[in-house]
Amino acid sequence: MHDICCIGHITHDHIITPHSDIHLPGGTSYYFSCGIQALNPGRHGISYRLVTSIADTDADVIARLRRTGIETTVIPSRETLYFENIYDNDVNNRRQRVLATADPFSLKDLQDIEARYIVLGSLLAEDFNLEILRYLHSRSILTIDAQGFLRSIRDYRVYATDWEWKMEALKYTDILKINEYEVEMLTGETDYHKACLLLARWGVKEVLLTLGENGSILLHEGTFYELPALHPHELVDTTGCGDTYVMGYIFQRASGADVLRAGQFATAVSCAKLEHHGPFNETYEEATARMLQQQ
Repeated sequence: MHDICCIGHITHDHIITPHSDIHLPGGTSYYFSCGIQALNPGRHGISYRLVTSIADTDADVIARLRRTGIETTVIPSRETLYFENIYDNDVNNRRQRVLATADPFSLKDLQDIEARYIVLGSLLAEDFNLEILRYLHSRSILTIDAQGFLRSIRDYRVYATDWEWKMEALKYTDILKINEYEVEMLTGETDYHKACLLLARWGVKEVLLTLGENGSILLHEGTFYELPALHPHELVDTTGCGDTYVMGYIFQRASGADVLRAGQFATAVSCAKLEHHGPFNETYEEATARMLQQQ
């Protein structure tokens, strides 16, 4: 039994900005895992496991993760999921293409997963089915990042689309991470508070709504927590920022923190991630110092 397990594809990301053109590993599971490891989970009594799926041609990515001490289970895939992310001068605007897709996860792949918190890093709608959600919910506190369930692919382009089976899925979702664009797509509401309350009525226990430079809104047991954003010293790359927010939040919840402290810590680590390409890489102490700036 682990404290936290993140399940999701590691991707090959091609990130193009007005100032850079780079290739990096990516995906929720990658950003989550590297961030967790930077926080030194063992020192805080937290055990962690990554379950991912990637092609053999990218085995070097897995080897690097394992060398850092991340316990990693790999489910073979014919291809690695390949994203091309193109940003303009407004880093909140992203054009995205999928140049290769990985095999979806199956329930058989995940039968031996045991963890207090399971995080599904969905990247495409077909990554996980309802049977998997139902099963994992029965064994853990299930956290879902909505982004992948709200994506469809046509001619390599990624389009926002509603989650067709959301009413069933959200019954099994303890913690839902969603951003300002996704929440309107999912609920039809432009009022953030009404949207969060609607998600709660549909079954979500904790709603994490991230709003970019406008901070975040959390809803838990009928209480709203509104957190301001922290401003990075330099805004370099927003890729993986939402994944990092979830990582910080779940790390704190698994450590016994309440919703407010977990949200404040999540804000701090996601701010740190904005200052460079690649995953969050600060220490727990550095992240805590950032967190104290907002209190």
